Amino acid sequence: MFLYLLSWMSTLIHITLCTLSLAAGLYYIAEVVEEYTVLTAKVIRYMIYATSVAFVGIYLFESFPFYMVLFGILTNLDYYIVLSSFPSISLSSISFITGLILVLINHYFAFQYFTTVYYPFPEILAYFTICLWLIPFAFFISLSINEYTLPTMHTSNPQSLGSPMDNVFRRPKRSGVLGMFDYISEKKDNWKEDVFGGGRHKMF
Repeated sequence: MFLYLLSWMSTLIHITLCTLSLAAGLYYIAEVVEEYTVLTAKVIRYMIYATSVAFVGIYLFESFPFYMVLFGILTNLDYYIVLSSFPSISLSSISFITGLILVLINHYFAFQYFTTVYYPFPEILAYFTICLWLIPFAFFISLSINEYTLPTMHTSNPQSLGSPMDNVFRRPKRSGVLGMFDYISEKKDNWKEDVFGGGRHKMF
């Protein structure tokens, strides 16, 4: 019984460590993508080629329905159009919205097909990972790229500045994964300032 409790504690530790490792990996990849935009565009382009070949392969060797393969290739064509304006990705553009709709359609077809035809779970996971998730994940990571990489002037209230040179240059707000981590870090800093800063004011 005691060892059973220890096994649950060990499982929680493993889940926590895996979550932290995943978050650190995402942050590192987003930083690399933000720094090497040209290389990132080439990698995504080769991903589009590879997944298109994968769609043809599953149609020839696995006898997948033609409509699944057709919508998959159409989605890749839309990804290629979105990639043409990389690293500037407009979330309100027609190509981006069309890509989101095609992704939902592909998922619907996949769930419908795999509920009627049996495949081992690793093979189902391989289809979802390579054919449906890989390129959207790459674009999601790429949303953190900011085309305004030069420092920008921060025009805040001069009375709030402790020194004339403080916060003169500030990095633009980022979106995507890096923006999410920046938001979490900002909230954490504000919480620490409220907790520990308030305690110091009370002491003095």
